[in-house]
Amino acid sequence: MQPERLNVADKVPEHDHLRANVYRLLARLLAAPADAQLMAALQALTGDDTDLGTAFGELSATAGAITVADARQEYQDLFIGVGRGELVPYGSYYLTGFLNEKPLARLRNDMAPLGIARSADTKEPEDHAGALMDMMAGLIDGSFGSPRPLAVQKDFFAKHVGSWTPHFFADLEKAKSARLFRPVGRIGVLFMEIEEAAFAM
Repeated sequence: MQPERLNVADKVPEHDHLRANVYRLLARLLAAPADAQLMAALQALTGDDTDLGTAFGELSATAGAITVADARQEYQDLFIGVGRGELVPYGSYYLTGFLNEKPLARLRNDMAPLGIARSADTKEPEDHAGALMDMMAGLIDGSFGSPRPLAVQKDFFAKHVGSWTPHFFADLEKAKSARLFRPVGRIGVLFMEIEEAAFAM
């Protein structure tokens, strides 16, 4: 799912631009199966000697070692499957054990005042992990109208992201079907830790 975004000219600090880029990369990886363009972009990633940088390096190396078809099949096995995939990437499911529950209703109530609208061509519920990553990116870089203050980002993160996505990313890192998504899970775990620590300061 990709919520509707607005084109804005607002400038954001470089560190916030980098944060938004990580969120948006996670959003793209989780929203739909890979294509050749995404795989090429992943192969071009570079890391450093930090834990997060190492995970990006592993993602780049893995993207270079498998085919687009392999990556697409992995996405199918992880998130779609026959009946359901190995993981169910929705907040309601992680928080209640069922889809379309109160966490989704609370999210919808919080989206409208922030200028976030569900894309008309999207059938997935808004509490999909990929959609939430995209929403966080938009709150940071102003894609939904204007960059939101840190307090607003913190509140949205605490209510709708930090409450369950760290567990989801940990499950993704350990998933039996994961190869490309193993380092994606690691990136998610580490990045959620970084964000939570930064919001707590």
